[in-house]
Parts: sequence; structure tokens; C-alpha cells
Amino acid sequence: MKNVIVMARPIFSSCCGNLKTMKIIFFVITVWCLFNCSQNPETYMEHLNGYWEIEEVTMPDGTKKDYKFNETIDYIRLNDSLKGFRKKLKPGINDTYFGSEDAEALVVRIENDSLNIYYTTPYTSWKETVLKATPTHLTVINKNNIVYLYKRYTPINLDVE
Repeated sequence: MKNVIVMARPIFSSCCGNLKTMKIIFFVITVWCLFNCSQNPETYMEHLNGYWEIEEVTMPDGTKKDYKFNETIDYIRLNDSLKGFRKKLKPGINDTYFGSEDAEALVVRIENDSLNIYYTTPYTSWKETVLKATPTHLTVINKNNIVYLYKRYTPINLDVE
């Protein structure tokens, strides 16, 4: 570790100033790589099923659009053979949902250390790549480099008698 810091000193000394700052930067980069670079996309699959609502969209130029309220949510259902569907639904109260019979067929594949979702409708087909999936958030990117951040949908439950 000490040798790595000594070797990195000439690279960082002009921009970082001192050894303490270099150590902090080295630590942050190492931790970031451990948590982000080594993610196994296979672990994302277990989080895909369920109800999702868009929280934020980031355009390729970096501009962001926040979604405070959504009239529709996405329901994703994936089976053991890595096939399933995505359906747009309008949430009601007390775990009720309204939607049509239309659904987008999907297939999930791990390719080049990425989890890709391939969608198909009678009219078109497209691919999205899962950047991250946790129990509470799902982040995907499409071919136009638009990043969608979803949050797990929380149903509206009212105590009505």
C-alpha cells in the first residue's frame, strides 16, 4: 500500500498538494471500485419483479427531470426462465391497479458483465441495460443514453370501512 502511494505521489502532487489528501483520494477511489466495479449483474435479477415508478430521468447532456407524481407505474414480472413482461398500470387505493391487457414481453440476459432487458411488442423491440437494482431502486439506460431512475412503488392504503 505504501509503495502504491509513493508511486502515485508524482501523479497527484500537482493537483492534490499533500500526502494526506492523496491518501484520502486513493481510499475513496478504492472503495468506489470495490462497491461499483465488482457488482455482479446476476444479483440485480432478484430485485426486478414488482411495481416501479419513475423518480428521475437524466438526459445525455446531464439535464434531469424529477417526477414528483406519476399517474402510471410499471409492473415487471420475471419468471425462472428469465422471461416475463412489463405492464403500465394506474394505481388505485388498497392495492388495486387498473390497466389494459397490453404488456411488453421481455427477456433478461447477462452479456459482457451487464444485465440487459430485451423488450418486444407487436410494433417494435428495444433493449435497456440495468445499471443498478436494489430492493428500493432500479436504474436503467437505453440506447439513447437516457438514464431512468425508478423507486419501488408504495401502494396507497386507506383505512376505509
